[in-house]
Amino acid sequence: MNRLYTGKTKDVYELENGDYLLKFKDDVTGENGVFDPGANTVGLVMEGAGRAGLRLTKFFFEKLNAANIPTHFIDADIERATMTVAPASVFGQGLEVICRYRAVGSFLRRYGLYAQEGQTLDAFVEVTLKDDARQDPPISKSALEMLRILSAEEYEALEKLTKQISQVVKDELSLKGIELYDIKLEFGRLKKDGQVVLIDEISGGNMRAFKDGVYVEPLELEKLMLAGE
Repeated sequence: MNRLYTGKTKDVYELENGDYLLKFKDDVTGENGVFDPGANTVGLVMEGAGRAGLRLTKFFFEKLNAANIPTHFIDADIERATMTVAPASVFGQGLEVICRYRAVGSFLRRYGLYAQEGQTLDAFVEVTLKDDARQDPPISKSALEMLRILSAEEYEALEKLTKQISQVVKDELSLKGIELYDIKLEFGRLKKDGQVVLIDEISGGNMRAFKDGVYVEPLELEKLMLAGE
């Protein structure tokens, strides 16, 4: 296998048949030993986080594929903590797309003059550049198009998919009495036809979820969601 990329929480390899293999790690993002899905650095290591994240990712990607929502997912090997995906390229040097249902995290830090902590948001979608040196700055639709990172049509597809995917996750969590506050997704273009699809993962490491007003950590979220599966 040829390693293409080393990331904060997973490594990417190219297989002989052209597909990609994602290797999940036990590293999670955060600062000062505290988990934060919006952080730019690896803050701590949670033993078992890689497999837990993959189990939840497999669960959600299979739900999305069954609903005909396009993803790059092919299959997963939980024991090896690997996921096989269709090859896709990221937009520019990478974008993160956040769907927010509650005013917390960086949203509250930026807009705290107007927003109350925890107030309800109507599936607010925002896009940020993956740029650690500049702390992942938010970027508008117009700027994305002007800088030729993606087209207006691709932005519309990305925003629509973000709301669809986030609603699926929100609904699944609610069945377990869990509330989704926000979720961070990544998208790319399939190399075979350029279609905009969900890539990367959907796990406790890229969302904030609460049960009875208490934050649910990534490993606990996987246990709660997949109990009985």
